[in-house]
Amino acid sequence: MKSAIRTVLIVILLLVAAGGGGAWYIWNGMQPVEPAGPAVTITIEKGMGSAEIADLLEQNGIIRNSLFFKGYLKWTKEGSSFKAGTYVASPGDTYDELIERLNAGDVVKEETVTFTIPEGYTTEQIAKKLAEAWNQDAAIFLEIMDTGAGLKAIDVLGIPQNKNLRHRLEGYLFPETYELAKDSTPQEVVEALLDQFQKKLDTIPNWKQKLEARGMTLHELLTVASLVEREVVVDSERPLVAGVIYNRLKKEQKLEIDATVQYLLDKQKERLLYKDLEVDSPYNTYRNIGLPPGPISNPGLASIQAALEPEASEYYFYVTKKDGTQGHLFAKTYKEHLANIEKSKQESK
Repeated sequence: MKSAIRTVLIVILLLVAAGGGGAWYIWNGMQPVEPAGPAVTITIEKGMGSAEIADLLEQNGIIRNSLFFKGYLKWTKEGSSFKAGTYVASPGDTYDELIERLNAGDVVKEETVTFTIPEGYTTEQIAKKLAEAWNQDAAIFLEIMDTGAGLKAIDVLGIPQNKNLRHRLEGYLFPETYELAKDSTPQEVVEALLDQFQKKLDTIPNWKQKLEARGMTLHELLTVASLVEREVVVDSERPLVAGVIYNRLKKEQKLEIDATVQYLLDKQKERLLYKDLEVDSPYNTYRNIGLPPGPISNPGLASIQAALEPEASEYYFYVTKKDGTQGHLFAKTYKEHLANIEKSKQESK
């Protein structure tokens, strides 16, 4: 009898000891890793479940045992709201600290580059701007803008390839303030400008139907818009100037727009000379009838809308006022135009 009681007591003591050891093992496994070494950067990919995240934390030495972390998540009903991203975690972080960070999406803020493309900038000016922002050679960006190699938007927008084009993406690089990841590749940067162009274009109600009604391609529309952008400063005049351009095109009258000649010069001139107007180029609207082969700048939304919905008038001419307002004097006939030129000269005195 005493032997049987002794045996039972021993079994009970062994079970208690085993239970205590197991409890201690679990408790110990759930403790934070001893702080040692620098913080670790881990990336939670989209679609990763809490079990995969737990394994990733163990692999990177953030927790002792992923199995216990999985059990803790189930017990606390956590893990379903973890957000993807790149995090910084350190050995020594508790379960609750890790859970809170993953739930909040407290990710590492990417280093970014902020830059602004002014309205009316040419492709070459934009390439230089991007080169400065990313400390790269402008030729790298310019090559992408000239070839369009590897850019998805090329097919989406139907950007043509034409040997007469100076720069293939001229007109399609939307002027805006951007903030992009510092490690963006030149191709990704150019793609961002094209994507923004598409987004802004889609803010114009029924633009495709309006374009079709005008019997124009998007490339032709942007060419007109780029002329408006380079010729006009006063926003209210943009639709009227666009209307003048269409009037001259319909009449098969040379556009004779100074901005198309300026586009061909290495350096902008305050005043063009007669010899400048004789430059042999399909972009020179003093020598050629119709539109140039493509845009001469990258227009803003106001100029694109003006080209899409011009203001109807009987005007065929305009001249810049010299009174400092940067507005224009409009004329129906060449005789009126000459009178406006004289009037503008008098205003400057």
